[in-house]
Amino acid sequence: MVKTIIFDFWGTLVENGVWSPTKQVRNILNIKVPFSEYVIRMEKAMMTRPFDTLKEAFESVCKEFAIEPSNEQMDELIGLWNKSWMLAKPYPETGVVLERLKSRYKLILVSNTDSISIPKVLEKFDIGKYFEKTFLSFELNRIKTDDDFLRIVLNEIGQDVKDCVLIGDSLESDMAAAKKIGLKAILVDRRGTRDFDPKINNLKDLNNKLL
Repeated sequence: MVKTIIFDFWGTLVENGVWSPTKQVRNILNIKVPFSEYVIRMEKAMMTRPFDTLKEAFESVCKEFAIEPSNEQMDELIGLWNKSWMLAKPYPETGVVLERLKSRYKLILVSNTDSISIPKVLEKFDIGKYFEKTFLSFELNRIKTDDDFLRIVLNEIGQDVKDCVLIGDSLESDMAAAKKIGLKAILVDRRGTRDFDPKINNLKDLNNKLL
């Protein structure tokens, strides 16, 4: 029986203000490694420790890929990232669904993120009030695909895998990460383009999958 729901943030509860900022960073810097390799290296460089500024965060990314960015590229990266969180907004059903679920389940938030974006969005839309605990990659010094990320979460909240379910929009960062430790996971596939079971198109459909 599910007692705790672990939610991913971007693409699950909140929509980025711009199209796939992570992919756009790859394009701006002209990084040629396969995307599956790129995204892990990029997130580890940018999202596993706090930075005082986005410039410092992107300098870490550039160092990881041995890139000397131009001033124009750095300005474009910072502008892109700021636009993404500043224009971000919860999906229309997010607040209603979380409010309903909070009365029946323990809600936990997890995310790969830099130290600037999600904290600001959580505050702006008062989303943090729905969650008993929040686990962000820059605070844990690891990303969700690291073997011990979700184990740390479960240990901190005092729950067994059989009592929890992970809700996320990424096959790699969410579904595969959950599978590693035997945690049930439900994919949020808003465009209906990916093959996974169980999955939902909208958070409103979540109730049927929790039974």
